[in-house]
Amino acid sequence: MFGYLVADLRMLSEEQTARYKAVYCGLCRTLISRYGRTAGLTLNYDLTFLILLLNSLYEPEESSGEEKCIRHPIDAHTWVTSEMTEYAADLDLMLARLKCLDNWADDRSLISLAGAKLFEKGSIAAAEKHPRQFKAMKDSIHKLWELENSGSEDIDESAAAFGELMGQCLVYREDRWSGDLYAMGSALGKFIYIMDAVMDLDADMHRGRYNPLLHRYGLDNEQRFRDILKMLLSECVYYFDRLPLVQDTDILKNILCFGLWQQFDAKYVEKGRSDV
Repeated sequence: MFGYLVADLRMLSEEQTARYKAVYCGLCRTLISRYGRTAGLTLNYDLTFLILLLNSLYEPEESSGEEKCIRHPIDAHTWVTSEMTEYAADLDLMLARLKCLDNWADDRSLISLAGAKLFEKGSIAAAEKHPRQFKAMKDSIHKLWELENSGSEDIDESAAAFGELMGQCLVYREDRWSGDLYAMGSALGKFIYIMDAVMDLDADMHRGRYNPLLHRYGLDNEQRFRDILKMLLSECVYYFDRLPLVQDTDILKNILCFGLWQQFDAKYVEKGRSDV
């Protein structure tokens, strides 16, 4: 994932922050217990959002506890898990391996190849449990690879490919909520893809790398980028509001309305200062 689905901790209460971190620690604990200690290297906050969302929607039974670990060797920390944590751990490992394979195809990185081999067994097991989601991941990443290698300037097609990936991942089971979850995930995936392209503009231009935004809008188009992202996020929030969520809604809204913008705002505040 890209690391944008994070909470703005400055706007969470102490209790909300503790809950957020406990769900994150639960994901770490589940990754390691299911797939080995090296799987913990793939840990990220993006899938913590998914756990919170699906927990709130389906209200599964949760387990919790306190323990010390490598990341927290001195003080015991609280963890919380549910069946959604296991689902997120499976997605995490599948995505991590596919990303390694993609990096290997792009630049023949031996580190990426080693990572793909390291996560191969666990990823195959996860894919067997979630064939729909795995197919969406594989097809979307392949589509993005094709667009990049053809030099496509169609940002909408590229964003739609990642939107398909996110839409399928948000659909935990095909039921009455799957339509809204898919639509929400699709809009969110498009937002994340374009956000990532915006954040990489300077580096991609400097290194001559593919970035469809460069061809259409150039480097300095902050307001246009913000308008596009707001449109996609408003679509995402529309479907989010249709879901009957109660638990952790304040944390989820914090992530969608504030956390998602942290890197964008930091980029343009810093750029504004440098232009003075």
